[in-house]
Amino acid sequence: MTSTTSTSTSKTATSGSPFDTPFDTPSLVIVGGGVMGVSIAFHLAEAGVRDIVVVERGTLGCGSSGKPIGGVRAQFSDPVNIELGLRSLRAYGDFGRRPGGDIRFERVGYLFLLSEDADAAAFEESVATQNALGVPSRLVSPARARELCPYVRTDGLVAAVHSPDDGHARPGLVIQGYARAAARAGVRFRTGTTVTGVDLDPSGERVTAVRTDHGVIPCSTLVCAAGAWSAEVGAAAGVRLPVRPVRRQIAFTRPLHPPAPRIPFTIDFSSTAYFHNSDDGLLFGLADPAQEEGFDTTWTEDWVGLFRDVARRRAPALADMEVAGGWAGLYEVTPDRNALIGRDARLANFLYATGFSGHGFLQAPAVGEVVRDLHLGRDPVVDVTPFRADRFGSGGAAAGGRPEVHVV
Repeated sequence: MTSTTSTSTSKTATSGSPFDTPFDTPSLVIVGGGVMGVSIAFHLAEAGVRDIVVVERGTLGCGSSGKPIGGVRAQFSDPVNIELGLRSLRAYGDFGRRPGGDIRFERVGYLFLLSEDADAAAFEESVATQNALGVPSRLVSPARARELCPYVRTDGLVAAVHSPDDGHARPGLVIQGYARAAARAGVRFRTGTTVTGVDLDPSGERVTAVRTDHGVIPCSTLVCAAGAWSAEVGAAAGVRLPVRPVRRQIAFTRPLHPPAPRIPFTIDFSSTAYFHNSDDGLLFGLADPAQEEGFDTTWTEDWVGLFRDVARRRAPALADMEVAGGWAGLYEVTPDRNALIGRDARLANFLYATGFSGHGFLQAPAVGEVVRDLHLGRDPVVDVTPFRADRFGSGGAAAGGRPEVHVV
């Protein structure tokens, strides 16, 4: 058996405590216990696949999926993203029945605020594509945007786009629901376990084992759903997955009196600032344009000032609301802000679903189905061929890509 391991991840396979139960036969190994990994595990197990192991370096959902509220939408420019979002919206609406559990899914809608004519033209084109695929989005006036969200200041707005079927749910509850159902179907979870290497057969064409700091897992198929850490997992197997980690931060207000009105998930597109209901208050978010790449997940109160500056222009009532705390997590970013989903061309038993650039939670149900279908050798429920990792070739973004317009 030939070992192919990146130097940055190579460790002794037997370091740490050994697994509590041995792996006597090759398993389908999913690396990553976030919402994507547990969705894949559930859908595979539901389809009758056995000997599934989910390996997670921390606890389930401790990475990007740990955010307290996740948006769910089908408003995208790329038809593949629209289809994945729409299919996932339906799945989240039916989550109580399959796999089971209350995920506090609320269809409050999504509202994009547009202050540039070029953005309005691009969104108008996207709305036509969305409508053709069954998404009830529509271009609305600034005045209508304020009716939908009373916090909005319309000065400088040229248009807005609204879809009433979008909304938000609780990622932690989604992870719990998928994980419980997967465990009932026989899936094994190995948390607190870090992948340290990948073994290939002598031909270099198949993965035969996954090495971890708790031991070796014989592997029949490897699925990389490791989010911001996916590039390292891919490199251990000699697979290029161009994913970079970038910190994103959010904040919560203290409970509001009187309570905030029920509003859409509202996004000021030009600044990336967004806000929506969160229990008894509001949740704020903003992508810091000066944020450097890296794995730092420290939440900083200084970041709140960036949001307040935007809020003073677009939603003044939010600018002086008292913040109770916040959270920082990682976006898993690709060169074109679109996901990497597919089967490696060289390693037939290496599948990947990563690089979602902020929309992994909202696409997780559909991607779980897609990976299930790819593993079983049947046509996926959504054709994700354009999202293969090799679309970039060896030259990065300049060599390919499929840019998504509606990312924040």
